[in-house]
Amino acid sequence: MTYLSQKYCRLIQPQDDWTHWSEEAEALHGISRGALVTHGQPPRQICADLNKLLVGQTVYSDGWVVDYPWLIKLFDAAKMKMTFTLSPLENILTEQQMEKWHDTQETICAAKECHRHRASSDAELIQSVFMQTQHYSGSTSHHF
Repeated sequence: MTYLSQKYCRLIQPQDDWTHWSEEAEALHGISRGALVTHGQPPRQICADLNKLLVGQTVYSDGWVVDYPWLIKLFDAAKMKMTFTLSPLENILTEQQMEKWHDTQETICAAKECHRHRASSDAELIQSVFMQTQHYSGSTSHHF
């Protein structure tokens, strides 16, 4: 299993037909729709970047049920095909890791003073929790 140390975080310019807007999500992320329109990059650029960065890889998500439909919508807007696979994080977690996940995440987040909710920051936190919980699974075969 390969782990990327490179971060990729971009604002995505909403398309005209993306009419759903969650004020709860806006508050969570601290980004207004206006900021996305003004500072976001077009979906085609984002998708091209993701395809180049992740080609042939399996990417694991702790929110697959939300993230996968969003990626489908994003790549559909870009009229591009994903060159990587998105899979639920649970597919690679052992039962022991799952049992320790929440407590380990809280400990790491408190130490790092997690405040910002961004994809790259969240991914880094998830990777840190995964690595920290590896010893609970008895497996040391993964390299970071």
